[in-house]
Amino acid sequence: MDIIYVLVPLSIALLAIAVAIFFWAVKGGQFDDLDSPAHKILFDDDEYLNERREDSTGETADSKSDSESRNDSASKPDKTTND
Repeated sequence: MDIIYVLVPLSIALLAIAVAIFFWAVKGGQFDDLDSPAHKILFDDDEYLNERREDSTGETADSKSDSESRNDSASKPDKTTND
């Protein structure tokens, strides 16, 4: 029976510590945006890669894709002849 005199204050102290940690996390912004990180994984990194390509080459991603498509069409043989 004497153990209850130790366990009750101990449990109240642990509860108070847990509540204090929870409010500290809320005040620190840990629970501000829970949805964005979950949705971020669904999006492609193409925008990031295009921005890096622009920075390194000085060429925009649209003009690069246009020049690549022109190069692809020039390198493909014309299929107007019948075999």
